[in-house]
Amino acid sequence: MTEKPYHDIPGTVLFDAEQSRRGFHLNQFCMSLMKPENRAAFKADERAYLDQWKMTEAQKQTVLDRDWNGMLALGGNIYFTSKIAATDGLSFRQIAAMMSGVSEDEYAQMMLQGGRSVEGNRSKKDPR
Repeated sequence: MTEKPYHDIPGTVLFDAEQSRRGFHLNQFCMSLMKPENRAAFKADERAYLDQWKMTEAQKQTVLDRDWNGMLALGGNIYFTSKIAATDGLSFRQIAAMMSGVSEDEYAQMMLQGGRSVEGNRSKKDPR
């Protein structure tokens, strides 16, 4: 992966063109879950359904583990990976809380207060 000037923002994976290419098959799998018959096939045998896709083994394992942050690190787009959450009956707010390491109520309160603090979450090159 090419080092980009924005790769040093703590706790942040930015979805750029390189990430898009990296996660193409993972994201295509996620979009397949828009169809009821595909959701049913996935729920019936997750591994067998995943093996139909040209994803890396690491990508497949993040899906099986429901490692939301891991999916993003391997090229997943949050809007696509949320299809897995919906298939599991989870809301976007629930997975966002999991990804943030806080309870759902804490996550909601954080968002109502303007989101994650920028302190300690800026580019390491930022002098502020």
